[in-house]
Amino acid sequence: MAEYSNYQKDVIKRYYDNRESIDQQKLAELCTNLYLAEGKKKAKLWDKARDIMERLEIPASRIDHILTSEDPAVLAELVKDLESGSIH
Repeated sequence: MAEYSNYQKDVIKRYYDNRESIDQQKLAELCTNLYLAEGKKKAKLWDKARDIMERLEIPASRIDHILTSEDPAVLAELVKDLESGSIH
């Protein structure tokens, strides 16, 4: 693996320090995209949402509920809870 400069190390560190807020933002954006998506693209977006929810350590039962409903409004409720601090 190549050596990173101090600047690059700082950028990488800040990314991982802020990963949770970045993932929350991505999840909110996915909500919007899911309302508009159709077909295979919609399925791919739900897969991304699952990955992000797992990374955010959302309880598995809630992830399963959201994914089985396939309702962007249910996912939006999760985003609302994350933003309000109800979760974590």
